[in-house]
Amino acid sequence: MLEIKELHKGFSGEEILKGITATFEQGKTNMIIGASGSGKSVFLKCMLGLFTPDQGEIIYDGERLNEMDEDRQKELRMEMGMLFQHSALFDSMTVEENVMFPLRMFTKMRKKERLEVANDILEKVDLTGLNQKMPSEISGGQQKRVALARAVVNRPKFLFCDEPNSGLDPKTATIIDNLIQKVTHESNITTVIISHDMNSVLEIGETIIFLKDGKIVWNGNNKKIFKTDNEAVTDFVYSSELFRKVRIAQNEGIAT
Repeated sequence: MLEIKELHKGFSGEEILKGITATFEQGKTNMIIGASGSGKSVFLKCMLGLFTPDQGEIIYDGERLNEMDEDRQKELRMEMGMLFQHSALFDSMTVEENVMFPLRMFTKMRKKERLEVANDILEKVDLTGLNQKMPSEISGGQQKRVALARAVVNRPKFLFCDEPNSGLDPKTATIIDNLIQKVTHESNITTVIISHDMNSVLEIGETIIFLKDGKIVWNGNNKKIFKTDNEAVTDFVYSSELFRKVRIAQNEGIAT
């Protein structure tokens, strides 16, 4: 579990995060949503330890990040997996080598063991047989699955996903969503997903917080988000043509 208490962060006198308190549950897909400029990226970088908060606490399984010494922080980073917005695969490495990279860096496994673990993960994300392909030889959706395999190959306790469906078509995005949720449940990971994709929210939003101007203005799940009367949330949810049609249909249903 990951707990955030009264988190503040600012730059050059401008406060970006304004007292965020939240709990991200283990074994669930926890989503952070909100419009551009709401503070999502700064929040993520604080949780990853890339930014030092001005005030507040970040607590990993009962341990406060600001109280950890350098060695413990390094250990914590080894317990984290990161799925980047644009996959961030190494172009000069094969699929297999990309997936094995964290094992080579952070474990003492022999190559045979690393191959066994990598093949097992590749099978779980439906990429069996693509071991020797280069990133440039596979599709964007396959690249994202390789990136997910690399993020979880070290069996992390915490998985962070930054806009995992960026640049993907709706069908492929749904596949990625379902894979993230699958590995979260199977490995009981605390997964935190930054997203602006309402399809993802509806697919896998088991817990959701909505940020606006650096504050949490709503929290709930994908079953409650259509029922809220919070104006900021409804404006965000129904900003796309698809969801405007859903709202019209709902209103017509109520009227009849």
